[in-house]
Parts: sequence; structure tokens; C-alpha cells
Amino acid sequence: MSNHTPFTTAQWIWHSPERGKDEYAEFLDRFEYAGGGAECLISCRDDYALYINGAFVASNQYSDFDHYKIYDRIDLTPFLVEGENVFALLVWYCGGHSMRFCFSDGGGTIFEVVGNDGRLLLHSSEATPSRKSLAYLSGREKPLTSQLGYTYLYDSNKEDGWIKGDGTGFSPSAVFPKDRFTFFERPIKKALHLAPKSSEIISQSEDGCHYTVDIGSETVGLFTIRFTSPSAQTITVAYGEDLQDGHVRRFIHKRDFSFEYVASEGENEFTNYFLRLGCRYLEVYSERPIELELASVIPQVYPTNAKKVRIDDDDERRIYEICLATLDLCMMEHYVDCPWREQGLYAFDSRNQMLFGYHAFEDGNFEYARANLLLMAKDRREDDLLSICFPCSSRVAIPSFSLHYFSSIEEYTRYSGDISLAREIYDKLISIMNVFIAQMKDGIIYDFGSHMHWNFYDWTKDLEGVLCRETTPTPDCVLSCLTVRALEAFKKICTYAHLHFPFEGIADDLRDNIRKSFYRPETGLFSMHTDKETYNVLSNILAILADVVTDDEARSLCERTLAAGITDCTLSLKALKYDAMLKADREKYRQIVLDEIKSDFAPMLEAGATSAWETADGAVAFGNAGSLCHGWSAAPVYYYHVLGVAH
Repeated sequence: MSNHTPFTTAQWIWHSPERGKDEYAEFLDRFEYAGGGAECLISCRDDYALYINGAFVASNQYSDFDHYKIYDRIDLTPFLVEGENVFALLVWYCGGHSMRFCFSDGGGTIFEVVGNDGRLLLHSSEATPSRKSLAYLSGREKPLTSQLGYTYLYDSNKEDGWIKGDGTGFSPSAVFPKDRFTFFERPIKKALHLAPKSSEIISQSEDGCHYTVDIGSETVGLFTIRFTSPSAQTITVAYGEDLQDGHVRRFIHKRDFSFEYVASEGENEFTNYFLRLGCRYLEVYSERPIELELASVIPQVYPTNAKKVRIDDDDERRIYEICLATLDLCMMEHYVDCPWREQGLYAFDSRNQMLFGYHAFEDGNFEYARANLLLMAKDRREDDLLSICFPCSSRVAIPSFSLHYFSSIEEYTRYSGDISLAREIYDKLISIMNVFIAQMKDGIIYDFGSHMHWNFYDWTKDLEGVLCRETTPTPDCVLSCLTVRALEAFKKICTYAHLHFPFEGIADDLRDNIRKSFYRPETGLFSMHTDKETYNVLSNILAILADVVTDDEARSLCERTLAAGITDCTLSLKALKYDAMLKADREKYRQIVLDEIKSDFAPMLEAGATSAWETADGAVAFGNAGSLCHGWSAAPVYYYHVLGVAH
């Protein structure tokens, strides 16, 4: 393709000057094509589906910010004909609270169609015909989950063939300033759309108004359906990862995992390109009997190349396989924690996913990991911490996750050998670390007291923190140890990238004060707090990993920790636990680590899981909202490699 500079002519447009929440806009235009190839450059807020001559071409806007606005470069050549071509673009603007999209002042899009010779064939402008979508109901604002944003309703009876160029009621677009955007090309590959998964109707009501469909395994992708209806009627589709009492977990507290499609009389066929489902089961409810031909998911997968490994033990092989599948399922345009309930890019969750992926994939998946780390660095908060997700509309931050980010950067730089990212985000790392230095009092890091700071470490007693509540900051062993680890990781980063490390000596002072403040000689353990005895595995393994103790003391601490019956780590932090044990005595704890992995994953194997659960409790965790596919739980992939199980 040509070296065309994007969007010098194109304008940022919407269908009207007013831009409401949960709004769908359609843009319809035509352009002449004389051969030789052409591409479309496109960006939007928040997601798009592009059609050429009535055929679906591409979807999925990359998550971004206004100051880091990503555009796609899409080859249109296979879809074009010589002469006139129809360009149809559907754009959805969320606008409400979610952990998928950033704050924005309204919906919009910008696009150009450019020939291989550099000639501009089409561009967005005031003259671009547009309208509010007829079939998608705008302004409904029906929550799906607080993280995912809104669900949708599509009315097929209002279709008018606009995708093929037959629609009416279009008018000139409203133009908005584009100078608030800084555009960058998508830094990773686009996801692939595979053939719809084979699905099986496993139950059907006698009246033909209810179907339960099994798509065979946990799958991430786009809903698609074909059926015949005797009349116009509303079809409700619920989805989930498992069945309880024969039904998916549709209603969980304020969550409603469903969407609606208004059928027309006769044959119906529909695919939604916006809401990505993470599920195994679908339930289809109709008002009157339908003949269901297909209800399934089109897998939307990021292209990876897994290493070929041999694992001799059958259970360990099965554990590896479901963990590898989990890593694949939790990669969309960025890492996601769980594809079913949240689809959020968290700094801690993704640290695990990146590290595990360096060993699981042939190329280490470095391009993808780098893009995620850079996206996090583009986050902007007044307090200089990283937001809870990237991008998102939440003002909440989890301070400990900002410290895990240093580990992610150090591991990426060490495994990939790429020092350019560290150099690019160096100032960001300094600004984050300064926040924690400011939290130091009497030589110890205090936790955060603002209602916008969630002192979360793990889903266990004393480590969950409280959300959206003012608290009195107190000395914190976990946060102090994590700060030491972050400082040491930052020092290594600076060494790799030949940068100045501006925090010399602070880690050593912190170590001394952690020992003085939190170690209890009478128990031989570290307490999480100074004003009360709060014992958990996390505080003690972090004391080992932060080199607060000597090698001999580390071995003793492991023994005491394992024997004390104190609060253990959940699957999310088992990687840190295992690292501490192997650091203390690799020979002694190697088999103990492998045995614990088997024990943790045994319930998943017995349940026939196809992906790794969020916690060992499975679906019943968090008031029946436990995810059965969670990227942070795929640690066995990593440990089976480093401990020689996978070879």
C-alpha cells in the first residue's frame, strides 16, 4: 500500500450534533474504483462494523484514548469491483460507565479509502450521508454488567437494505474537531474470525419456545443465529459458561447476561459484531415457536503459535491444555481478565498472562505484550497511578497493581531483549514510583485512604480491601514489600536500557523497616499490619521475594508459612507463592509446587473444564459470579516449562 498520511483530509463525524449514550450510527457512501488495490483507514469511538458492497469486511476498534487514538488499516481489494462500490459503516458509541471504553465527549468516526497509488477515493466529511440506526435501538442504556457496559436490541423488521446501498433517510453528517486526537496505527494484528462453532441443541421445550445450546467448549466471539419464525416476535438470548438447574447463569445480582432480537416473519439470520461473548452455553427464548437451525458463536481469536510440547503425565497434560486455551481465550484487542463477565485489561492480571505467554508461544507473543504495556502507560490520572483498567470510564485505581506493572516491564524487557519500551515509558515509571515514595511514613509504605483507591491484593480475608470508601491509611506489609520488588525491577529495567535509576538506597531502607515493623519473633512470621496480628501467606512470601530475609530465614519462613494454617493465596497469586518457595529451596519445593497445582486443578478436570477457573471455587465464587475462564489462573503453563514438566 502507499505511504499515505492518515486523515489529513478526513473529518471526525457523527450522524447529528447531539451525541447520546448507547447510540448506533450508520454511514453510507459510494466511491469509484478502477483497480490496483485499495485500503480503508478507520478509527471510531467506540466500535465499528464495516461493509463493502453488502459484505462484512472488518470490525473491532482497538481500545484507546483520545491522545492515543488507534486506527485500522484494512485491505479492501478482495471486496471491490471496478466501477461504483458501496461503503457502509455501522458505529456504536457506548458512552456509559464501563471498563472497555474511556471517557469521551461523544460518538464519532473518521475514515478514508485510499488507492494503492495514494489517490484518495473516499473520506469522511460533512457530506457523508448518515443517520441513526433503524434496527439497533439507540439510547436504551440497558446494563449488561458494570464492566461490559450495555446490552442491545436489534429489530430485523426495521432493516431496509442500507448495507447494500438501498437505505433512505440519510442526511449530511455533523463534523467535530479532530485536533484533540493523536492517531497511531494499530500496533498488533487484528483478530481472526473463524467458522461458527459446531453447536448442539441439548434441550428443547415441547412448545418450541425454548432451546438450550452447547457450543462444546468455552469460546470467545460473536453471536450468530439462523431460524424460521411464524411471525414477528422478540427473541431473548441468554449466555453463560455453565448450566445450573438446566439454565445458564443469566441474572446475577444486577447483571443480566442477555440480549434481544426482534424477528421478522420467515427466515432470519443475524450476527452481532459488537458484543463479544465469552461462554459455552446459549439459551434462546421466543414468544412463539421457532425452528432453530443454528445458534452459535463465531470465534474471534488473536493469532498465536503455541509451542509444541510433550507432557508425560496425563493429568498434567490436561491441565496444560486448559491453561493454554485460557491464555488464547483471554486475548482480544488486549489482554482481558475474563471474557464472560468483564473483558478488562488489568495491570496485575496481564502481568501473569504475559509471563505465562513468553513460555507458551513460539515467538513469546512479544509484539502483543508490548502493545498492552504501552497502552497502560498511555493512561492519565491526576494522582499518577494506573487506572483499574485500560481504557475505562472508572475513576478507581488499585495501587498494588501499579507496582506489579514494574514487574511486567522488567520481565518483558528481559525476555524480549527490547529496551525501546523501557526508554519510551521511563518518565511514566518515575511518576508512578513517586506516588509510593510519597506514601512512605516512618520508613514504611502506608496504604491509601481515598475512596478512589482500592487496597486490593487478593480475593481472601484481609486482602480484599474495601471499595469506594474513605479509610485511615495504615502501615502495610504487602504494599511495602511490593514497593521493594518494584524498585528492584525498576533498577534492572534501567540497567537493561542504560537509564539512570533515581531511587538508589530506598529499597534497602524499606527492607530494614519492613523487618522491624512486621516480623513477629514469637511466631516466626510477618504480620500484614503493625497494630494487629494479621497473618497470611502473601505477606510472608513477599518478604522472601523482596529479600527482607536471608536464605536460611527464607527456608524457615516457607516451612512456618505452610504449616501455620494461615490464609493462603488464591489462584491469582499462586505464581508469587511458587516463586518464593522455589527461591527458598528449589529442590525441596519443586514437587510440592507440582502437587499443589494438581490439587488446585483437580476439580476443574473432574468437572470437564475447558479453561482455567478464576478461583478454585469455580462458578459459585462471588455470589455465583465466579468466572470459569480467567487469564491469571494459567500459571501451570509457566511452571510446567520452568520445572521441566513440559519438554
